[in-house]
Amino acid sequence: MVFPMSKKTQCLGNEEWFARLTGTREALSKTLYAMYSGLTGGITVDPALMMIPADDHLPQRGDGVFESLKCLNGQLYNAAAHFDRLELSCRGIGMELPCRPAELSEIVCATIRAGGQRDCLIRVLISRGTENMGIDPALCKGPVLYVIVYRYTARIENGKLKPARVALSTVPIKPPQYATIKTCNYLPNVLMKIEANRRGLDFVISVDENGNLGEGATENIGILTPENELLMPTPKYVLSGTTARRALELAKKLVTDGTLKTAEYRDICPAQAAQAKEIFIFGTTTDVTPVVEWEGIPVGSGKPGIIAEKLLSLLKTDMTPESETLTEVFK
Repeated sequence: MVFPMSKKTQCLGNEEWFARLTGTREALSKTLYAMYSGLTGGITVDPALMMIPADDHLPQRGDGVFESLKCLNGQLYNAAAHFDRLELSCRGIGMELPCRPAELSEIVCATIRAGGQRDCLIRVLISRGTENMGIDPALCKGPVLYVIVYRYTARIENGKLKPARVALSTVPIKPPQYATIKTCNYLPNVLMKIEANRRGLDFVISVDENGNLGEGATENIGILTPENELLMPTPKYVLSGTTARRALELAKKLVTDGTLKTAEYRDICPAQAAQAKEIFIFGTTTDVTPVVEWEGIPVGSGKPGIIAEKLLSLLKTDMTPESETLTEVFK
């Protein structure tokens, strides 16, 4: 529900303002579970209160960085890798983390517990700060940490990850200095998703200035060559995805047992993708998603391949309670 614009816009009192916010956002309680704000130093579970101020440089200028994490069965996956990248992103735009990684982990876990859902996604945002409607970041009071816990919906079809239809994007790729930092300026990524929707595709993949494959709107891509090489685009022009990087590390086991010839970063041109035995999409919510159609042409047999199955199995094993990549939240 959104209130219509009126010729006689009223100045509302606090009670009426809050009542209207509650009315427009109460249905979101099944989507938004909890939010931590560094401005209060506490957590709310009321969607009507899950707000970032109008004077914050994050919504004003896109001036901030973020990470998206996954919690499954009460266990936070690969948090250390996400926090390391978050710190690098902060430094990339001239900021510092507002707290130590250990404290950040405690805040994230506390926010998950407050939301009460063992399966969820977590968005960690760090803004330059508040109290500034202008462009000069030196005038911001911050940085400010926000943590939002929300519903996790997997791409499931018939009990398995839904295969994807993918093609090249016409949206220009970000320059390397922006592509390799996870900033809150995601307009090109949004335009890529609009393009995918318009073309009836699941994902589109950018092309870098040298004509090689880049990345998806929020995903990484990999291919299996006819020589059984698992390749991913070099991180020079794309964000180094935590799931893709972890999958590449785990794939070394398949190199050791002879299933794969190699597993590495390398420039990949579109012609190589067209000839690939298998193509994969990697991401926090997509895990290892097999691509069954590339540029309107079936990939391999047009069905998910064996390497996609093996990579997904390795990732799932990496998410079991015995794994060192998990952080127990509800302990």
